[in-house]
Amino acid sequence: MSILEARALSKQYQLGEHRVNALAGVDFVVQKGEFVAIMGPSGSGKSTLLHLLGGLDKPSAGEVTLAGQRLSVLDDNQATLVRRHNVGFVFQTFNLLPTLTAEENIALPLIIDGQDLRKHQAHIDALLELVGLKDRRRHKPDQLSGGEQQRVAIARALVTRPAIVLADEPTGNLDSKTGTAIMELLRRSCDELGQTIVVVSHDPRTSAYADRVVFLGDGLVVGEVSCDGTEDMAQRVRIIIEAMERLQG
Repeated sequence: MSILEARALSKQYQLGEHRVNALAGVDFVVQKGEFVAIMGPSGSGKSTLLHLLGGLDKPSAGEVTLAGQRLSVLDDNQATLVRRHNVGFVFQTFNLLPTLTAEENIALPLIIDGQDLRKHQAHIDALLELVGLKDRRRHKPDQLSGGEQQRVAIARALVTRPAIVLADEPTGNLDSKTGTAIMELLRRSCDELGQTIVVVSHDPRTSAYADRVVFLGDGLVVGEVSCDGTEDMAQRVRIIIEAMERLQG
């Protein structure tokens, strides 16, 4: 069952006198509980696609259907509610509030939604345990490492139990060891919590955690490859690299 669909999705930007086609008619479908990576060179439209899928921006043409809701027929307030209740976002920049503790940053989406935090404390505690920050819950962002801040951002994305998690280069600012831990965490959230994960990445090692990798080029889907069923991570990386080489050749 599909949970996220893009049909004939296009996005143009005006840069001075030049009109840039960021996306030029993308068809893209994600099934519930699937882990999908989006790859492509710089300027291929990866981040633009992710922002459109999550309703953070509006397409120039085409349609996004998110959790059964066509975003084009919703006003801004309706779209905000659909996004708030169905999507968790993880960005390359952690976007944590510096005056809040790790626990408070994780709980922020619940606060914005007017929820009684006492009813969600057990879930917040479980997320702190999941991301390995139970003992750092009272620390503010400047007291946490980059990897710890990213784990807070992931827990924040999961706190509302969203159907979909959209992550834009979630390991881009992290060292290799921490990046691996972050991707293993996202994989576990897919396998154990049933989250649907869509990750934008330029790194085959990051994308190897996905069930399926979709490749963009010049604003179009130019190919895809499945890693599902391959247990060995090195083999998954090779599958992705070989697909990239075929597309570039």
